[in-house]
Amino acid sequence: MPHDKNFILTLACPDRRGIVHACSGFLVQRDCNIHESAQFNDQERDRFFLRMSFAAQDGSLTAAALHEAFQPIADDFAMEWDIVDAGTRPATVVMVSRLGHCLHDLLLRWRTGLLPVDIRAVVSNHRDFYQLVASYDIPFHHVPVRADNKAEAEVELLRILEQEQAELVVLARYMQVLSDETSRRLHGRAINIHHSFLPGFKGAKPYYQAHDRGVKLIGATAHYVTADLDEGPIIEQGVERADHAMSPEALTALGRDVESVVLARAVKWHAERRVLLNGNRTVVFR
Repeated sequence: MPHDKNFILTLACPDRRGIVHACSGFLVQRDCNIHESAQFNDQERDRFFLRMSFAAQDGSLTAAALHEAFQPIADDFAMEWDIVDAGTRPATVVMVSRLGHCLHDLLLRWRTGLLPVDIRAVVSNHRDFYQLVASYDIPFHHVPVRADNKAEAEVELLRILEQEQAELVVLARYMQVLSDETSRRLHGRAINIHHSFLPGFKGAKPYYQAHDRGVKLIGATAHYVTADLDEGPIIEQGVERADHAMSPEALTALGRDVESVVLARAVKWHAERRVLLNGNRTVVFR
């Protein structure tokens, strides 16, 4: 007996009556069964957001065929939308510098099946993690970045992303600022992680600065990359309690744990099509 095929529909459009009815009716007509449905009406912007996961009894049905059939509905409601095969794992390139905690975490989750992405390559401006990446049988690209070659380095980066057909780029503590043009080209498909002390604790050793100020909460923020440094739409944040007895090293270790977990959540939700852009914010259907 053939198994049902699973798909995910996501959309955003001006709010009006009949959107859910049109989508559910479309699926009923094609013998599809809705497994999960979540919606949000942003009344401030008069925008409607929807995510539906559904199964098709017709095993020959494809995302392309659904796209073609759904287009008139999308046009009628002025939707920004997509339908994807739920089993599709986005081709992903991870970028890292010399702090490897997030890279280690992502690779382990990917290898053990906890992260629904297809990691195609790792790019770094240093060679520190070449052996680690090789142990996962993933291509490693060393792209040095200096003050006098930033433009050339980004050309090489974009070449690698095109070569790997990257749908998602993860900056796993990649300590180089991408140019405005590259940030625009990666709009909505590049995720960065940083400590939540910004803008309070900028520059080197933020956890040491936090220790000096006696902070009681530390955290991390995962967000989409934009031309405005560390100000892109936020996907996920996390915090942990801190106290006076913690050394700077203990704070750093705790902070890196939070960074790893928050980044992994953001990548997972993006890969599962649970994150929809809403201007400078996001809608996250967890």
